[in-house]
Amino acid sequence: MIKSFAAAAAVLALAAALPASAQPTTPTGQQALEILKKGISFRTVKGGDQFVPYAEYLRGVLIEAGFKPDEIKITRLGGTAYMTARYPGRDPAKKPIVVLGHMDVVEANREDWTRDPFTPVVENGYVFGRGSVDNKFDVSMSVATIAKLRREGWKPGRDVILALTGDEETEMATTKALAEQLKGAELVLNVDAGGGLLGEDGKPVVYGLQAGEKTYADFTLTVTDPGGHSSRPGPSNAIYTLTRALEKIGAYQFPAMQSELTRAYFQASAPKTPGATGAAMRAYLANPKDEQAIATLTKDPEYVGQVRTTCVATQISGGHAPNALPQRASANVNCRIFPGVSSDSVRQTLAQVVADPKVVIARVEGNGAIDAPASPLRPDVMAAVTRSVHARYPGLTIVPSMSAGATDSMHFRARGVPSYGVGGLFMKASDDFAHGLNERAPVAAIDGAVAHWESVLKDLAK
Repeated sequence: MIKSFAAAAAVLALAAALPASAQPTTPTGQQALEILKKGISFRTVKGGDQFVPYAEYLRGVLIEAGFKPDEIKITRLGGTAYMTARYPGRDPAKKPIVVLGHMDVVEANREDWTRDPFTPVVENGYVFGRGSVDNKFDVSMSVATIAKLRREGWKPGRDVILALTGDEETEMATTKALAEQLKGAELVLNVDAGGGLLGEDGKPVVYGLQAGEKTYADFTLTVTDPGGHSSRPGPSNAIYTLTRALEKIGAYQFPAMQSELTRAYFQASAPKTPGATGAAMRAYLANPKDEQAIATLTKDPEYVGQVRTTCVATQISGGHAPNALPQRASANVNCRIFPGVSSDSVRQTLAQVVADPKVVIARVEGNGAIDAPASPLRPDVMAAVTRSVHARYPGLTIVPSMSAGATDSMHFRARGVPSYGVGGLFMKASDDFAHGLNERAPVAAIDGAVAHWESVLKDLAK
């Protein structure tokens, strides 16, 4: 709601500055754009001091919309912070719904970018800036939508809790704290996953609903040796031993697996996938042990992560001097583990594959990742998302998906709270620069995204 003539003039000036095709046409969309632009200006990177100011800004947006100050809490934790805003429902006995997002962003170096990554720029129909997609786009959309609903006097059937973490990209300490506080929730709607894909012609291709994610795990392989002078090489060498171990891991494939989620993914994807890959999907669904189908899907980087646990070497170091036998060599092996498989069992498998007691394999701790199952494909969630998406794009295929990357949802799923990535952003693959240079979000996606969040919340918060 525009509170003054000055504010109205600012909105009109914004509209005049944008191409007609890029202007949000609704008041909620216009506010969402302003929230996004302001949010980008807060440098919420690891080690920064902008987490509380950003949270305070969002708090002000919600209070202006009618939230009571005591319904919003900002909690400092380590070098970051997290925020909760409770929207009271009619029945406090019902379990709340959590709208989950993260305030932190990946670091960005000004000298690498065309524009200052922390100065929002609206240009050629895009909002440029670090976090414009990951994750401040849907954070801004959901905040603007929740503010609209509060201003209009909407009363949900149950509490709706906006929960924003501060270190999803790093240690997830705030995620862990929030998940523990909110472990009694009915479900989580994660704004940091899911969303729609547009073709390069701008037409919708598919909507992905994230209901699971592979466990992220790093393992360090370490070999130690007495070393010695390089002029006197002997039968043992830490670098050679480590190399042989990595070659064995590189040649190994974890067993193919299926779950309710991956079956639904392939069932929805197969009709739209041409050629041998589509045929392999259908064969794999018919027979999970079809080796030819498994081999075809495994060769495709797009689908290998949906078929099995994967482990790959990502870093290596060794030796201490060019003229000395190495006393130590180590490597990092990054694994993306199929939901339901424990990370410790993967460590044991790696040890069996290497089959060399001189190679010590240990899980790297401190990255925030934990083992978590996939969420069931709840009919109410599927129906709510389908209704919202089809209001924008009638008949568009909804594909349940399992992410290879990690999100805050893992900590809620690990505590038994089903979590779903149901972001409202539709964009072309060529526009996706999340974590990369010149990150940008299409302004034209904003009106649809706020409508998406209103529809989903009204359906599920009954």
